[in-house]
Amino acid sequence: MTNRLRIALAQLNPVMGDVEGNLGRALAARSEAAAQGADLVLFSELYLVGYPPEDLVCKPAFQRAARQALEQLVRATADGGPGVLVGLPWAEDGKLYNAVALADGGELKGLNYKHHLPNYGVFDEIRVFDEGPLPGPLNFRGVRIGVPVCEDIWYPDAVECLAETGAELLLVPNGSPYEAGKFDVRIQLAISRVRESGLPLAYLNQLGGQDELVFDGASFVVNPDFSLAVQMPAWKEQITLTDWERGPDGWVCAPGEKALVEEGLESIYMALVLGLRDYVRKNRFPGVVLGLSGGIDSALVAALAADAIGADKVHCIMLPYRYTSAESIEDAELCAKALGVRYSIVPIEEPVAGFTRALAPLFEGTNSDTTEENLQSRTRGVIVMAISNKFGSLVLTTGNKSEVSAGYATLYGDMNGGFNPVKDLYKTRVFALCDFRNKVRPAGCLAPEGVVIPERIITKPPSAELKPDQKDQDTLPPYEVLDDILECLIEKEMAVRDIVARGHDRVLVKRVEHMLYLAEYKRRQAAPGVKITARNFGRDWRYPITNWFRDAE
Repeated sequence: MTNRLRIALAQLNPVMGDVEGNLGRALAARSEAAAQGADLVLFSELYLVGYPPEDLVCKPAFQRAARQALEQLVRATADGGPGVLVGLPWAEDGKLYNAVALADGGELKGLNYKHHLPNYGVFDEIRVFDEGPLPGPLNFRGVRIGVPVCEDIWYPDAVECLAETGAELLLVPNGSPYEAGKFDVRIQLAISRVRESGLPLAYLNQLGGQDELVFDGASFVVNPDFSLAVQMPAWKEQITLTDWERGPDGWVCAPGEKALVEEGLESIYMALVLGLRDYVRKNRFPGVVLGLSGGIDSALVAALAADAIGADKVHCIMLPYRYTSAESIEDAELCAKALGVRYSIVPIEEPVAGFTRALAPLFEGTNSDTTEENLQSRTRGVIVMAISNKFGSLVLTTGNKSEVSAGYATLYGDMNGGFNPVKDLYKTRVFALCDFRNKVRPAGCLAPEGVVIPERIITKPPSAELKPDQKDQDTLPPYEVLDDILECLIEKEMAVRDIVARGHDRVLVKRVEHMLYLAEYKRRQAAPGVKITARNFGRDWRYPITNWFRDAE
């Protein structure tokens, strides 16, 4: 029996399905930890395959690849170095578990299965995994270690069972996606489990982007006295060594690194950057291309792209038409220059005229309306997609959550593209982030410091510029009003009468509700984008397209 342990927390960025690559990174992390005298290395939930694997995990070949990787990792531990706790899918007796394996001394010492399978929001693990039994501790060199997996600590029973069956400390592998304000929730959750069990808890979280989800890391250790012993940074791969000692009252982690975890707008900005960076990197795109209109949404997307992958990999296209103002053309060029990105101008007057001529016989006798406006947007979409096809760059779309909620976006036009970094940002937050980025360049961002979004882009009234003197608020309420109503309807699922009680006009609330439901068919065809709120338009939001319900209260 040992009275001291050095445990390495491996906060890494796995790639979904890259089992061989994830194994290589695990072996490298173990070697690094061994050089620093580690006894044990903890990896995040389902680390060997990536998280969340969704239906991919049901493929027998995928399961075999994960088990073969574990076998290699087990053999590596025969060198007398640190043991490992690593997550992987585990098929046994016709069932499939979200598992954690303990390997040490060249042997598989034990397995724990996730008991609580989340089935809400972005999670639907009940679809692919079987529920494991309440966990018992794993014996590592005479120390009884409890390994509840992620969701297992959101309920008291798994930790209670571990404490009652002799666990001495808790090591928790997690795949907890980022959303604004969630870090404090995790800390308080961990303290609750420590208070109930009397056991110290190490919370090891995944890092990196996976489709719409982004994982912020920000791993930590809480001691039995509820003090924060270790705080790892967010948004950064890191292996942190933690020193543990058994005293008369049990195990305690020695004070270690106390990294500052970003909050508020800075954390949101960094989430968007990491989500975009990993989407581009993990899908092997050489760069990105987007329409830069001189408006605030595309300016923010351009800044995020330059910060995420470097200005040399970003191509911005101005696509002017007769209604594009001189100020917008000037603002787009100034923004591109400030960011240092490639900038091209492709006028759309001729292609729009071609479409208009082709459609003239069919449209004869009708008045000009949004059809002609949308032709401009769709022409732009065709051109940007053509550039993508020719050079292989990923098209970024630029519609914010307010517009996408209200249907104020053109299908096959400005919604064209493969990824939308601002998909989960309400318009008011877009303004706030532009102002923030002009004042602060967060750590790891690659674009220049200082003002990268010209002030006029932020201060001028938003406009699609699809007809003379057009403004967004000709058809939409002020964004601070719209966004509050939308948040009530989407994130909070509030009744109309309760939204009205907040001070909103009932007719307006009903109109916004109608627009929200009516635009569902557009959202179903929209590009994925980074989730930063409690409910994004993706797996969080599964409303029917055909829907006659309206709140009559």
